[in-house]
Amino acid sequence: MNTTTLQLKAETEKSMKPFEPDFVFFEPRALDYSLGEKLYKRFKELQVPIQMTTSHNQVRGIPGNTDIEKYRYAKRTLVVGVRKTLKFDPSLPSAEYALPLSTGCMGHCHYCYLQTTMGSKPYIRIYVNVEEILSQTEQYIKEREPNITRFEAACTSDPVGIEHIHGALRQSIEFMAKQPYGRLRFVTKYANVEPLLDIEHNAHTYFRFSINADYVIKSFEPGTSSFSDRIQAAGKVAKAGYPLGFIIAPIMFFEGWEDGYRNLFKQLKEQLPIKAQKELFFELITHRFTKAAKKVILERYPNTKLEMDEEKRKLKWGRYGKFKYIYPDDIYDSLKGFMYREIREHFPNAIIEYYT
Repeated sequence: MNTTTLQLKAETEKSMKPFEPDFVFFEPRALDYSLGEKLYKRFKELQVPIQMTTSHNQVRGIPGNTDIEKYRYAKRTLVVGVRKTLKFDPSLPSAEYALPLSTGCMGHCHYCYLQTTMGSKPYIRIYVNVEEILSQTEQYIKEREPNITRFEAACTSDPVGIEHIHGALRQSIEFMAKQPYGRLRFVTKYANVEPLLDIEHNAHTYFRFSINADYVIKSFEPGTSSFSDRIQAAGKVAKAGYPLGFIIAPIMFFEGWEDGYRNLFKQLKEQLPIKAQKELFFELITHRFTKAAKKVILERYPNTKLEMDEEKRKLKWGRYGKFKYIYPDDIYDSLKGFMYREIREHFPNAIIEYYT
C-alpha cells in the first residue's frame, strides 16, 4: 500500500469512533465565552496540542512534508473561534438561510464541493458565540412572520460529526423547538447521534442522512460512518420522533449501479421502523463536477476511482457562475426513472422533494 492509501485507511478506522482532533487552535476572543473556556479545559485535560492564533486565517504550524500530508493533517485540526459576521447566507432551495455554526469536515469524500469552497484551509472551525448566532436567527424568523423560515445547519460542515465536542446543534434544536415560525434542518454522514435523541424538538427539526450505494461509500467516502451505521442511527432518530429524510448523493453511474442502488433501498426498508417508512422524504442529486473541483480532487486524492471524464459529460451552467459537468440526458433520465421506481416500490408514501 502507498502512503496515501494507508492514510485513508487510518482515517476510515478513526471514523468508527467519534472525532477528536490531533491539533487545536484558539482565537483569543473565543476564551471570552463560556463555551470557549470549557473547550480549552477539555482539550488541555485530553492533552491535545493547543496553540493560539490571531484568526483562522493565521493558522500556522500544521505538520506535513507534502501538500497531501498537510491537507490530511489539516482535516484533523480544529479551530475554535467567534463568528464575526452575523449576516447569514441564503441556502435556497432547501432553506431560506444557512445557520453558521461550523465549517469544514473531518470526512474525506472525494467528490465533496467543500474541496473547492474550503480552498487551502480545510480544517474544521467551530464558533463559540452560539447565543449570539441564535439571537440573530430569531430576528430573521420575526422578519418573515407569519411565514415559516427554514435554516440549514450543514451547508459548510457536518455538525453531527462534531456535536459531542461542540454541543451547538443540540442548543439550536432546543431553540428552534420554541419557534412557531422557525424550522431547522441538517444532513449527516455520521452515526453518533446519541447527544440529540433526548431533546424536546417539537418536530421543528428535519433530520436527514446522506446515503449511497455501498460501492460509492467504500470507494469515495473515507472517514465517514458506514452505510449500516448510518441506517441504524436513522432508526434511532426516527424513534426519537424527528421528521426524517435521506439525501442520496451523489447518484453515480457505475458498473452494477442498478444492483447497488436496489440493495440500498432493500436494506433501508429492512432496517427502518415501520412508522418511519410512512413519513420519509428523499432528495436525489446526481454526480457533477467543475474543472476547478476536478483539479483539486486529483491533487488531494491522486488514486481516486472517481469518474471525471469530461468527454462523457454534458455541460450545464451553474447558479454560481461556473460550468458543471453533468451526466448526458440518457444516463440522467435512466438514473431518475430507476430511483423513482425503487422509491415508489419500497416506500409508496415517501415524498421525493427533487431530483437534480
